[in-house]
Amino acid sequence: MAGSSSGQVFTSGGQIFKPGEECPISGVYRVVHNPAHTKEHEVTCVFREKFLPCNNCGDQVRFVLERGAHHLHVDDNFKT
Repeated sequence: MAGSSSGQVFTSGGQIFKPGEECPISGVYRVVHNPAHTKEHEVTCVFREKFLPCNNCGDQVRFVLERGAHHLHVDDNFKT
């Protein structure tokens, strides 16, 4: 994501991410587990960090960007 705070909302267009892949955009992701394990829920993921496997369903877990957001440290309104 660029360092501007234009108020844009970023989405992945429904792209699905797997454990081990790099997070392309910081934001809130919907986590889809094996239904026998647990329900879908949301987590915050950070740009360039790797998506992690689930402790229960391992590499079967998937991540879908719900809402992207700028990290505070790259927002032009908060730079020092």
